[in-house]
Amino acid sequence: MQNDRAEVSVWTWCSKWLSRSFSQYGLFIMLMFFLLAIWETIVRMGWVPSFIIPAPTAIVSSLVEHRRLLLTIHLPATFMEVVVGFGLSIVTGITLATGMHMNRSIEKALYPFIVISQTIPLIALSPVFILWFGYTLWSKVAVVFLIAFFPIVVSTYDGLRQGDPEQRELLLTMGANKWDIFCKLQVPLALPSFFPGLKMSVVYCVVGATIGEWLGGSKGLGYFSRRMSSNMNTDAMFAAILLLSLLGIVLFVLITWLEKRFSIRRHRHGGKRKVG
Repeated sequence: MQNDRAEVSVWTWCSKWLSRSFSQYGLFIMLMFFLLAIWETIVRMGWVPSFIIPAPTAIVSSLVEHRRLLLTIHLPATFMEVVVGFGLSIVTGITLATGMHMNRSIEKALYPFIVISQTIPLIALSPVFILWFGYTLWSKVAVVFLIAFFPIVVSTYDGLRQGDPEQRELLLTMGANKWDIFCKLQVPLALPSFFPGLKMSVVYCVVGATIGEWLGGSKGLGYFSRRMSSNMNTDAMFAAILLLSLLGIVLFVLITWLEKRFSIRRHRHGGKRKVG
């Protein structure tokens, strides 16, 4: 009896989730299937050679064929590079943004260097990182970090500057110090800017990991894609690209979910404070 109830509840939750998802993304899903059908037809009809652009079914078939190699070796390697680089980007980005916000001298000294770091081509720096760190995890993490920390720094710094003068004056009259104002006013107001920076950064992390693996790696989806490209195995190359895209989408959706959770909690606590 309990198992039947559990199955009914799971089925109800799944049906509600599918209905809600289709109502939000129904047009996108239909357009995607329409474009995939056109893509498949063009390749099957021979209008575009399959060695240039393989058919979607051929890509999925290659993904299934190389699933053990892709899912147990190369995907975990790329995922580890993304996670480590993203984590370092978050810590460094928040630290730099907070320091620049708290101290004007730090902002004048560091902000130009932060901007300059984004003007250097990653393709030129990747060999340097390989020279420093070798063909290890850290050479790819360095590329990921360099490309991913900038959006976090800028979005966090801009968010911290969006303080409400009236609320600040109110907190000062209530005896709050600089740290209290930072934690209770500036940090919550910075979250709407902070999370968009996170979403941009996590997508850049996947790009950075791919570049690092492409230029100098022994495993990872970027390395696998480069090796398949040199062998003219476009089906397997596009299978790796598909996994890279899915990885970026999953991480982006995860950050979006966290943003919604924090937003709900912030509004809930804000409502309680207003009621009190």
